[in-house]
Amino acid sequence: MDAIPAWELSGTYLESCNCEAICPCRRIGGVAGGRSSHGVCLGTLTWWIEQGRSGDSDLSGLGVVIVSRYHDDEPGSPWTYALFVDGRGRSEQRRELVAIFTGGRGGTPLEQFPWAWKPSTLVGWEPAEITIDHTPGRGAVKVADRVSLTIRGPVEDPQPVTCVIPGHHRAGRELYTELLDVHLEAPLDFRLTGSCGYEATFAYAGA
Repeated sequence: MDAIPAWELSGTYLESCNCEAICPCRRIGGVAGGRSSHGVCLGTLTWWIEQGRSGDSDLSGLGVVIVSRYHDDEPGSPWTYALFVDGRGRSEQRRELVAIFTGGRGGTPLEQFPWAWKPSTLVGWEPAEITIDHTPGRGAVKVADRVSLTIRGPVEDPQPVTCVIPGHHRAGRELYTELLDVHLEAPLDFRLTGSCGYEATFAYAGA
């Protein structure tokens, strides 16, 4: 059996979903979150890798996007998700990103990626033209003609707000989404305005 290569990634994170801001799934003032606003959660998660490596593969300067859906009342609230990796990456870089972001390389994702530790269905992955601008409070993300995300601005709240995916140990900020427009097959096909968003930095690793 081939050894799993050591890997580490760090950079910036931006997400948006159909929950009302502040997303009730987050920790607010250190208090654990709960159910999503509408029972079903539809969202998009995005990462810009500033520094990254898996084995001999340099993953710096690449983007990753996930489109997801889960329902609080389905047993185990399983995730259904599609994964896009930066089309500028070479084939081995793409394979490493897919392995990491599906939880196949172990490490941090098994503690912070709900789709990696819960029942989940990956409907597919593909390389795509990904444009990511994680300017604080004004982010924008585009995945070809499939996903478009723009942020309106930050939510003013004095309490700290944290999210499990970048990590509750990392400071972040709640946002209002201007538009999240996703064109995939159902159930990953939706258009949202005025819902919640979240920005933070991240650092993941695996032995």
